Amino acid sequence: MKNLFSNLKGDSFGGITAGIVALPLALAFGVTSGLGPSAGLYGAIFLGFFGAFFGGTNTQISGPTAPLTAISLVLIASIIQANNGDLNRALPLILSVFLFAGLFQILLGVMGVGKYIKYIPYPVVSGFMTAIGFIIIVTQLLPILGYYVGDDHEFIQKFKPHAEELIINNILKDEVKEGILVLEDFKETIERAELVAVEEILKEAKTLAGAETSGVIGALKSLPRALGNINYLELILALSTILIIYGFKKITTKIPSTLVALLVVSGVAIFADLDYRPIEEIPGGFPIPNFGIFSGFSFSELSPYIFTALTLAFLGTIDTLLTSVVADNMTKTSHKSNKELIGQGIGNSISAIFGGLPGAGATIRTVVNINAGGKTKLSGMIAGLFLLLVLLALGPVASKIPAAVLAGILMTVGIGVMDYKGLKAIPYIPKSEVTIMLVVFVLSSFWNLVYAVGLGLVIASVVFMKKMGDVTGDMSDIKSLKDEKSWKDEANFPKELMEKVFIKHVKGPLFFGSTSHFQVLANQVPEDALYVIVRMDRVPYIDQSGLYAIEEVLLNLEKKNIHPLIVDLQKQPEYLLRSIDIVPDLIPSDHLFKNFDDCTDWIKAHVK
Repeated sequence: MKNLFSNLKGDSFGGITAGIVALPLALAFGVTSGLGPSAGLYGAIFLGFFGAFFGGTNTQISGPTAPLTAISLVLIASIIQANNGDLNRALPLILSVFLFAGLFQILLGVMGVGKYIKYIPYPVVSGFMTAIGFIIIVTQLLPILGYYVGDDHEFIQKFKPHAEELIINNILKDEVKEGILVLEDFKETIERAELVAVEEILKEAKTLAGAETSGVIGALKSLPRALGNINYLELILALSTILIIYGFKKITTKIPSTLVALLVVSGVAIFADLDYRPIEEIPGGFPIPNFGIFSGFSFSELSPYIFTALTLAFLGTIDTLLTSVVADNMTKTSHKSNKELIGQGIGNSISAIFGGLPGAGATIRTVVNINAGGKTKLSGMIAGLFLLLVLLALGPVASKIPAAVLAGILMTVGIGVMDYKGLKAIPYIPKSEVTIMLVVFVLSSFWNLVYAVGLGLVIASVVFMKKMGDVTGDMSDIKSLKDEKSWKDEANFPKELMEKVFIKHVKGPLFFGSTSHFQVLANQVPEDALYVIVRMDRVPYIDQSGLYAIEEVLLNLEKKNIHPLIVDLQKQPEYLLRSIDIVPDLIPSDHLFKNFDDCTDWIKAHVK
């Protein structure tokens, strides 16, 4: 605790400055997620405070981030749609998924997964981050143009027949459950249908229309309609926000340009009494826990979204640890990755209970904190407390912020998230890596973020294994001693035996990606050969595929009456060869040699 207050002044200034930067982003992420600005603010408060307190990176500032919000908005939209557009009914299940994401993150930390994150290939990360930016940009085009499907009555009317069909289907399903549906008599069905209000049909039609315009594909489909119904006031407010964000940075970077844009454009809109569309109302007072997560918990309802929760946990882990590395480079310190994951998991779990969005360590906010003087965990805790103070004191004022301003802020976030370094490198990097990057980008943007990353990892792994197998095979070519460039200790091998004894230099691990190259050995050795010396000095590891490849080659050599001699068999390969009795069944123990000189002496003694 003493160390916690060792840099009180610097941590206070760093935390407050980071909180100021986090405020507009938290509100914007909340709005775009579909849960409202308060969800983003709650996430920044609780994750910011508890993530710092329990985490393993002293200067980390956590809160909702673009990648996690992108996945969250897809999840939220699907669960709301499954609950007939009723957010109140859908909310406990949504927050349950967020809670499990936090619990999974704690589990990842306990299991020590943090150290393995560095093995995720760059093309996968690049394609994913570029897709996140693209998704945010495209989905913000409609609000920037001032188009909201809920206000487009002509478009909604098209969905009324489908809405009526769904309502009738729900009535019939209810009657089946109650056991009162009779095929000969639809009297009960007709009476229930007559009780359906026009407002209920309209609400269902709005839900269907919203689903039609959601996501990248929906936004692109709706763009022509939005361009034909531009609200120029909303467009001006959004463009003014974007111009101030980029323009103010050229004047000074000491004051966050995002906050300046938020205050200036919102101030003008409010005091000029413009007829703009405000964000959703932010509830006043201290956040209240949503106990519906526990009272209405149903694993059968949650189970379809477990994989999404796990994805949120992994993505939050990657996002956080990348930021931790940045913080280490700036502060010349070393973070504790697994402790950081546990802290993030605790923060996300508590945030979910209070209705907040999931988040991660945020790079820009962390950098701002460090530059402003933050050095200990107290800075992140102060950032969370500052946002709580803003909520309690300025909640009603913040509710008057124009929605177009947050859309403009998100547009700049989307532009900033894209990986331009990776995009610029496309003409110069291998085609296989470009393919991985583009596959992840396209699938993330137009299909599914979760599956895109998984498929990208699979493709990247296969490509890597293919390349490593080719490299190992090229290094391990089989030649006779006469044709192959001899190693130093092979120079004095008897010349009269050179055409009767062949050598195989095996270099590198023998795994499933390189076994095909090794298996050609038996076919390359002439029928009149007597012995094959397999030099395994440089084989540190073999897997099960490599083990059975060795067995197959030895059996083929045995059929030709060619005897294998193995030189310098390493510890792990020897253990496996003995475990399935290749040694001594196919290779007698006296055919294993510690070095090439011993093998040469044996050949001189046994071969005429």
